[in-house]
Parts: sequence; C-alpha cells; structure tokens
Amino acid sequence: MSLTPSPAAARPRRRSILTGALGATSAGFALPLVAGCSDEESTASADGERAGATRRLRGSAARDSEHLLARYDGTAKVHPALAARLRPLRDEVARHVRVLRGSESSTRAPSSKPPSPRDPRSPSRAPGPTRSGQPGGGTSPSAQPPSPDTESVPRTQQAALAALAKAERRLAAARMKALGDAPAELARLLASVAACGSAHGYLLDEHGKKATGENGTGDGNGAGGGSRSSQGAVDG
Repeated sequence: MSLTPSPAAARPRRRSILTGALGATSAGFALPLVAGCSDEESTASADGERAGATRRLRGSAARDSEHLLARYDGTAKVHPALAARLRPLRDEVARHVRVLRGSESSTRAPSSKPPSPRDPRSPSRAPGPTRSGQPGGGTSPSAQPPSPDTESVPRTQQAALAALAKAERRLAAARMKALGDAPAELARLLASVAACGSAHGYLLDEHGKKATGENGTGDGNGAGGGSRSSQGAVDG
C-alpha cells in the first residue's frame, strides 16, 4: 500500500480556497468600517458636549445681564430723578439680554457707545419672553426678567450710581475670565459685551461726579441739569 498521497488529494479544494479568501476579505473590510463608526460616534459625542457647554455659558451670561437690568430698573425706581440719564445705559443692557438669549441677531455687536436717550415721557420696556433658534445660537426660552432690584440700591443718588458702576465693572471682569471656556463666536460676543460694560462703568462714575458737583451731597433732585450736562459723556 502506497503512503504517498495522490495528486488529487494533495491539491486543496477550490471551494475551500475561495471560502477562505472571501472570509479574509470580509474581515479586512469590517475592521475599517467598525473603526469609522466608532470615530463618528466619538466626534458626535464631543460635538454634543461642546454645544451643551456653549448653551450653558450663554444662558449664564444672559441671566447675569438680566440681573444687571434689574439693578438699573431698581435704581430708577428708588431715584426717579436718575431715570432719564440711566435710560440709554439700561436700554443697552436690555439689548445684551436679547442678543444673549438669541432673540436679536449678534451680527451687529453690542456697542460701547450707548444709544441716544428717548423722550423721558415714553415708558421703558423690559424684554419679554423670547424664542430660541435664532442666528448666532439661541438658548432656551427666556422667562420674564427679574423684578426691579430695589433692595440693593443705596439711599443717595451718588452712592446708587457708584453701586451700578461697580456692578458693571465686576460683570465685565467676569465675562473676560469666561472667554477661555467659550468658542470663538461666543467669545467675541462676550468680549464686546464686557467692553460695553466697562464703558458703562466709566459713564456712571462721570454721572456720579456731576451729581456731586450739582447738588453738593448727591441727594438733591436737580436731575434736569445733570442729564443735560452728562449727555456729552453718553454720546462721546
């Protein structure tokens, strides 16, 4: 009996070769596909986390502006004689709220030059509820702004103006600190709003000096002349 295999038995079957080749090819294609799906999922997860962080940062900035707006409204309520000269600054803060909430486009960056004051007889309107999904990236719908904050308003006009100036500068500094955690578009917006807040602080200091010079103690009611004389600082 011969121990040498026949030529037919020594040759591998064609079906086995084809099956092995197809299996190897399928495995080779499967590895890149699995890796590609994993990379896409990781990228989507990272994008979602960044978007969530941006929404939270923007929402926090909007709430800070709403609280500052309440400070302005409270000061005008406690010291009605200051309402006319505070209105341009107050209206700019109200616009910051709308931009940060997404109800107004941020294409026109907030200006450090406050708008011209309106007729003192016209009522000042607070921003109402807004909707998200606007250009520039909106946040969740805004609730009604806080009621006027009268509790923290000092008794004298000069002290009230100084307190507002301090609040503006503190918030501007906090926004500059937050720039490192913000994406480019939001960082530009926060930097612009912070610059506007710094300008507000300077103008409020100037108003306080004029109030002191006009009234001696800053407690008088001669706001008419103060409003006119401070207009140069507001428009400068």
